[in-house]
Amino acid sequence: MNYARSVSRTVVAGAMFAICAACQGESADAAKQSVNADAARPAGGSVVAANDPTAAIDNSAGVNGVTTGSQSGGAVGAPVSIKVYKDANCGCCAKWVDHLAANGFKVEAMDVPDLSLIKQKYGVKDELQSCHTAVVNGYVVEGHVPADVIRKMLKDKPAVVGLAVPGMPMGSPGMEGPTRERYDVLTFDRAGRTTVYAQR
Repeated sequence: MNYARSVSRTVVAGAMFAICAACQGESADAAKQSVNADAARPAGGSVVAANDPTAAIDNSAGVNGVTTGSQSGGAVGAPVSIKVYKDANCGCCAKWVDHLAANGFKVEAMDVPDLSLIKQKYGVKDELQSCHTAVVNGYVVEGHVPADVIRKMLKDKPAVVGLAVPGMPMGSPGMEGPTRERYDVLTFDRAGRTTVYAQR
C-alpha cells in the first residue's frame, strides 16, 4: 500500500470522528457510555459488543468478486445479522447501531483502532467513505444507510459490492438533529462506480 495514501486515509477518518462527535454534542466518555448501554434492545433486534481490536476481519462480503448476496433477509422483521466496524468514541456510529437494532437487525458492533484497513479490505473508495463500515449477507454497507434501504438491497440482491452514504449527512439515521439535508444512497462496485439506489 502507498504509505502517503494510507496516512491520508487515517487523517480523513480521524477528521470524520471529530466532526461526528461535535455534531452529536457528545464527549468521548458519553459515546463510550452509549456503546456500553447497548445491552437492552427492542424485540427483534439486538447488539453484541465485540470490542477486541484483534478480532478477525469478516471475509464473508463478496468484494473480491461481484456479489449477489448469499442469504435471505428481505422480509421485514426477519432477523438479519450485520457486523459493524466503528471507532469506540464515535457517537453517531453508536446511534446508527441503535437504529439497526430498533429495525430488527442482530448487530455485532466491533470497535477497531484503524478503520482505513477495514475500508481497504472491503473496497470502499475514498470518495464513498463515512465513519463506519458494515458487512451483511455478503454486502458492504458504508455510512449512515437507512435500515429499510439495507433490507431492500437484501431483497433485490443487486450485483454490486454494497451501499454507501458518503460523509455524514444531517438527518440520516444516527445523525438526527435540528436540520436535515437531502442525500443519496449509492450502490458501488469494485471499481468504485456508483448509481443512485435511493434518495432521502
